[in-house]
Amino acid sequence: MKNIGSIPIHAVTALDKSGQPCTVLVANENPLTVFMDNHKIVTLMTLGTYPEALAIGYLRNQKLVETWQTIKSIHINTENETIEVHTAQAVEPNKMAPGMIKTGCGQGISFNIHQLPNIELPPLEISQTLIYTLLETLTQQNEIHRQAGSVHSCALCQAENILAFVEDVGRHNAVDTIAGLMWLNNWTGEDKIFYTTGRLTSEIVMKVAHLGIPILLSRSGITYKSIEIAQKIGMTLIAHAKGQRFLVFNGEVKSMPK
Repeated sequence: MKNIGSIPIHAVTALDKSGQPCTVLVANENPLTVFMDNHKIVTLMTLGTYPEALAIGYLRNQKLVETWQTIKSIHINTENETIEVHTAQAVEPNKMAPGMIKTGCGQGISFNIHQLPNIELPPLEISQTLIYTLLETLTQQNEIHRQAGSVHSCALCQAENILAFVEDVGRHNAVDTIAGLMWLNNWTGEDKIFYTTGRLTSEIVMKVAHLGIPILLSRSGITYKSIEIAQKIGMTLIAHAKGQRFLVFNGEVKSMPK
């Protein structure tokens, strides 16, 4: 895949508390404008490391593209930082709302909360041992975060195996990129675990649910609405997961003391 922009990390000069210059690594940020069937959809601010997967995942999670087979072609232009997606059946113009998604974590999505009870996720077991193994392995993957900070991470896991690991300046970008990679690699969700460093909000839970993934694991906190949704659709929800600690807000974890 082609990168948008140059490199994900830049070395810059800053002044420390004594006024002395020092070299600091900072995360990059590039605009990626997504076109679909010659219509501008959105401009995403991103590291630019997985532009194709990010664009596909965004369109997938916005329900603008229903299946991978709908996409006829994808063209990335690294010079003007655009990506063009052409589909077999052009989407209705009234579903397209051009705009810019800023680097911040907030991002509106088109899911309808009232449709969620129709989703029934398959059961999938997870154990304490597997959680600890994943957390240790995933911590070693945070290359950009270790060097520069200012990014969120997401991962798609199958048992203890990390199938994909994505860092980006926005947590929704990272989630959407995983969604795109799942289509590009023909991965299904029923036997997968989704990990994120971001907080578990209703939007994140809904995105992961529509990917068919039954277990969602986060290093950060959680909202009450996300718990309500998880209870309705049968998603195992685990948050505040760091080191040897985690909290289960819905579902079960094997080997937990009664």
